[in-house]
Amino acid sequence: MDNIIPEDLKNFTHPALNEPITAIGGSYYYTAEFRREFEEDDLLYYVGAMVVDTSCCGTGGCAYAMVAGFVREWKYGTDDNGRPVSRVRPVTQKAGRERIAAFIRKKHTVQQVSFVE
Repeated sequence: MDNIIPEDLKNFTHPALNEPITAIGGSYYYTAEFRREFEEDDLLYYVGAMVVDTSCCGTGGCAYAMVAGFVREWKYGTDDNGRPVSRVRPVTQKAGRERIAAFIRKKHTVQQVSFVE
């Protein structure tokens, strides 16, 4: 893969869907990948769930979205584990993040919207 990337772009490795990732109090996983038009640009984000089931403080969970950014090169390569890699422009401006979070919340029932830095 080309390691020379403009500063405002990042390589983003697509996560596997429906494979739990163990965390200290439980696990989380991505259930769906979305590539949708947003304000005439191509937005990549994921919806998933977090489950708290190994915490000493009780159990719980929530649904969330994780925004990778705006696609500049779609699945142009793979990482060392064979996962697809896209080149994205992360969303860094507060106003843009707020508009995207509102857009995602209209389409999905999620409690949290996070952004890749």
